Amino acid sequence: MRNFEGISRIWIFIKDPNKKSFFKIIKEVLVLIVKKREFPFYYFKYIYRKEVTNYLDYLSAGEMNKIGNSKILHKPEYNSLIGNKLFFTLFSEKSSIKTPKLISYNIGRSFCLSNRIIEVSTLKGVIIFIENVFNELNIEELFFRPPLGYAGKGCFKLTKKNLEKELEAYYLTILNGHFVHTEVVKQHSEINKIHSSSVNTLRLITLITSTNSIEIISAFMRFGVGKSVVDNSSSGGFFVGINLEDGTLKKTGHYLLEFGGKEISKHPDSSFKLAGFKIPFYKEACEIVISATKVIPDRLIGWDVAITNEGPLIIEANLGPHLPMSNIAYGGMLKNEHVKQLMQELKAMK
Repeated sequence: MRNFEGISRIWIFIKDPNKKSFFKIIKEVLVLIVKKREFPFYYFKYIYRKEVTNYLDYLSAGEMNKIGNSKILHKPEYNSLIGNKLFFTLFSEKSSIKTPKLISYNIGRSFCLSNRIIEVSTLKGVIIFIENVFNELNIEELFFRPPLGYAGKGCFKLTKKNLEKELEAYYLTILNGHFVHTEVVKQHSEINKIHSSSVNTLRLITLITSTNSIEIISAFMRFGVGKSVVDNSSSGGFFVGINLEDGTLKKTGHYLLEFGGKEISKHPDSSFKLAGFKIPFYKEACEIVISATKVIPDRLIGWDVAITNEGPLIIEANLGPHLPMSNIAYGGMLKNEHVKQLMQELKAMK
């Protein structure tokens, strides 16, 4: 049972009224053991539910590990470029990748603004620096992200209106850490109708196939809940699959198991119905990640894309595209022919 991440997750499975019958679960688990050659602990995170009939189409934990650990999918020279948000943002400014504007950044107590390095060590010093940023650039907000952070952890927003109060909570975090400071993305008005407190991003996963074509193999959208400024499912939000052909949302939103594993059809705050929502600039979002993949030709990348009233922006790239969420959002990644071919390619590498 150690493969379950906590007793609470086991309890969610036991109490779930939507699980298949005991005998069906036993039968499917036995089939998966034979077919996948591993015990399917991953089955008990989602696939045990009644609506999942194509259980063999879901990537197993072993198959996801094989993809994640494959040396043919990731070039070492791209690791720091993709994995470090500061490097990625600086690179994007010099290339054709459209990202939120880099305003400033700090590496510990060394702050950089417009190619000027300023040493800051006190609350007053941080206040003066950020006030200068607001005044020089005539902006009202600034978004902070740690360069090596993930899943929205460590992100926060500072505002001109409440700067001193906000910095009382964050200034030591800033001085003792490293942060990328970017413009605050103004989300598309149609998406704001669903949830406006966070920028709700698309996760588009690109794969460069063995024949060198670039394909989008999975897409889903993350939504924040409550007053959270991040949308990540790993931070308490939920995700919804996207129909690849037309850019509409599927009918069901999913919380990760550690947040209850609940399935929803409406946003819990706005009660906005998810099914069929047409994502603005979806075609353009697909085009910019394909173009970005040509600039950074790593074979498997998860791109986070925000949609503004003017079009899509790439927020960041991810070496780990979160295959478990993709598996659920797509309805079994092995239904995708490109993923099937990838697994055959990896198997042949033995």
